[in-house]
Amino acid sequence: MAERVGVYVCHCGSNIAGMVDVEQVAKWAGENLEDVVVSRDYKFMCSSLGQAMIEEDIKKHNLSRVVVGACSPHLHEKTFRKACENAGLNPYLCQMTNLREHVSWVSRDREKATEKARALVAAAVERVKQQEPLKPLSVDVLPATLVIGGGIAGLQATLELADAGYPVYVVERRPSIGGHMAQFDKTFPTLDCSACILTPKMSEAGQHPNVTLYTYSEVEEVSGSVGHFRVKIRRKARMVSEDKCTGCGICVEKCPRKVVDEDFEAGFGYRKAIYTPFPQAVPRIPVIDVDSCIWFERQKCRACEKLCPTNAIDFEQKDEIIELEVGNIIVATGWNMFDCKRIPQYGYGRLANVFTALEFERMCNAAGPTNGKILLRDGKTEPKTVAIVHCVGSRDSNHNEYCSGICCMAALKFGHLVLEKTKAEVYSFYIDMRTNQKGYEEFYHRLLEEGMHFVRGKVAEVTDAARRPDEAGKLIVQVEDTLLGKQRRIPVDMVILMGALEPQADAKELGLKLGISCSMAGWYTERHPKLDPVATMTDGIFVAGTCQGPKDIPASVAQGAAAAARVMGMITKGKVWIEPVVASIDENRCSGCRICNNLCPYNAIEFDEAKGVSRVITAMCKGCGTCVAACPAGVISGSHFSNDQVFAEIEGILWDALHEEKKVESEAVAG
Repeated sequence: MAERVGVYVCHCGSNIAGMVDVEQVAKWAGENLEDVVVSRDYKFMCSSLGQAMIEEDIKKHNLSRVVVGACSPHLHEKTFRKACENAGLNPYLCQMTNLREHVSWVSRDREKATEKARALVAAAVERVKQQEPLKPLSVDVLPATLVIGGGIAGLQATLELADAGYPVYVVERRPSIGGHMAQFDKTFPTLDCSACILTPKMSEAGQHPNVTLYTYSEVEEVSGSVGHFRVKIRRKARMVSEDKCTGCGICVEKCPRKVVDEDFEAGFGYRKAIYTPFPQAVPRIPVIDVDSCIWFERQKCRACEKLCPTNAIDFEQKDEIIELEVGNIIVATGWNMFDCKRIPQYGYGRLANVFTALEFERMCNAAGPTNGKILLRDGKTEPKTVAIVHCVGSRDSNHNEYCSGICCMAALKFGHLVLEKTKAEVYSFYIDMRTNQKGYEEFYHRLLEEGMHFVRGKVAEVTDAARRPDEAGKLIVQVEDTLLGKQRRIPVDMVILMGALEPQADAKELGLKLGISCSMAGWYTERHPKLDPVATMTDGIFVAGTCQGPKDIPASVAQGAAAAARVMGMITKGKVWIEPVVASIDENRCSGCRICNNLCPYNAIEFDEAKGVSRVITAMCKGCGTCVAACPAGVISGSHFSNDQVFAEIEGILWDALHEEKKVESEAVAG
């Protein structure tokens, strides 16, 4: 029995119609494509009227297949599938073809664009005839959630879920939760104390009955799929018993070894070999750094063990592997600061009084190495002139092409703190001032009124090579002032480098464990940049905060709450429906070569040792087809992407060549 196909071509306003003759494509499809019984064009097919048109035609003309030529299926495939379902047609008998991104937006010739649109519509028509009805799969969802990362985004997600009554496990690689926000002094543009707004959240998370903290821990392995992930966590040995420790701090006080704190103090301050990162740490349980501890170095000392009143020190403690089962995972692993030594002309690491943004944050902090005083490296001298250099390592084709988002406002905050605490002159060297959020522009004008000097231009060099008497003993900032149109040399006492925000060094490694991808820059990739910025392509795994891309604290908090809301929606339903577009393996013909196991980007194929065959974990499979193409025996098939469907689509797109071939054959027979 012949299929009855309906074709609908969207103008998308002028997005498609501006380059493609939409009316002609729709008319051509109705007149030339076999089994097409209805062919229409409409201004906006995704509108309620456009959907109603499809629903009405399915009922009126008894359509068995639907083709929609519009924008990306990522945007509206669900929309048109739902319209088909409303009219009683299986949603997987609907096929979209992308005439916007694949034709209109990439074409300059209207005639050729129209010809290409006809070919894509023909391909979709031939393909949809081969499609089969499919039914979504249901999966039960465990109520527990894993949050990877204990910064502000992770904490927000954790507390949202915990307050709703659901168990949450938080994994943080540092000894304490809090993330980078714990290092900051004040937050822009309101200048409220960072610790004052962060510490209550840390404390609440540490004491919440629904929250289990695994600090000084890392995710070792993730298996399973949405609704039921199995996670292995490596809980690193603190050498301190968490059950016995009371956080009294005697061990830290009496430890004789002092080392540079490269982590919390950003290399600007010191800590002991046994330490808690900062006074408000949660949990307030110290960690022994085995690389700097005298006992592990030369088997002497053990002062902390001798003086601990609760016998909490345990030098024999080993790493522990903990296994959890959770329904969803939220990734909130944050960011790293760009290594400013990679731009040697700025002098960091070579010129004493060149500081990074994180070093300056710690200097300004009342609990920092200088007790909040702004001083040069000698620890005594207050600067009289300070330069703040924007975009160090960002907006730079040699390093990171993206804007780091927060640097302009952080630079304004630093300028305010210098002006507030010293009598120094402050110069801000910027490329463009980006103050695009609530209250940010007002903060910029406040700094103008406070007397901060703004120089528009990318700094070429920071040097101590004096050319004039007034430059002696100073750092000289060499810059082209693009507003004045001339080169300037500005002598200063201190330079602050606003380093770029970069992804965590092991972001891709963790992504492989989770089955999620990273952008070329290393940030985690969301399902859709506009319509689904917290979900990933792997169901049940969400991203929040700066691990997804540079953003400020309010945006990180909002994304953490959004990720928690998505998880809560899945938990309250109890079940989730997942796409049935998955691969399947004919186990009777599988040779057990395991090629597919190693190639699957979603870790969705397991090997059955007893039977010696591979098997697809349906809930994890995304139907990408990698295994289908790689199987040497051809025993893996992909639903919704069968060979018949793909070959039919190829024949459809070559309609003009095949039509010409048939014409020649007919003429030969007639002759």
